[in-house]
Amino acid sequence: MGVAAGPIRVVVAKPGLDGHDRGAKVIARALRDAGMEVIYTGLHQTPEQIVDTAIQEDADAIGLSILSGAHNTLFAAVIKLLKERDAEDILVFGGGIIPEADIAPLKEQGVAEIFTPGATTQSIVDWVRANVRQPAGA
Repeated sequence: MGVAAGPIRVVVAKPGLDGHDRGAKVIARALRDAGMEVIYTGLHQTPEQIVDTAIQEDADAIGLSILSGAHNTLFAAVIKLLKERDAEDILVFGGGIIPEADIAPLKEQGVAEIFTPGATTQSIVDWVRANVRQPAGA
């Protein structure tokens, strides 16, 4: 696979039954304002819908916003589907109400980063810029 040209493409998604999307919209806007292309999926998306969107949109990353407490199940489902669909090059990160004790296990499963309440939009933008589309050995 060659080096992608153009802006970083990020799918921002709200999986599951969580109906609070203000934070996801704030992050989507911050990434967009930083020059990235953002595809916001809206509320109540299944892991299958999120992965389908990411593949169809040729996304570089998926950002999941989860406040419902179902983070372990939902992140695992998205990671599993990406593997099954040979799309492991799509980086997964996320944020929301995620207990500190769950962060390390999520990262072991393949979640690249977790942002908890209090993370600034600039820190998220900086992380995406530094970690998405990095060439091997960078």
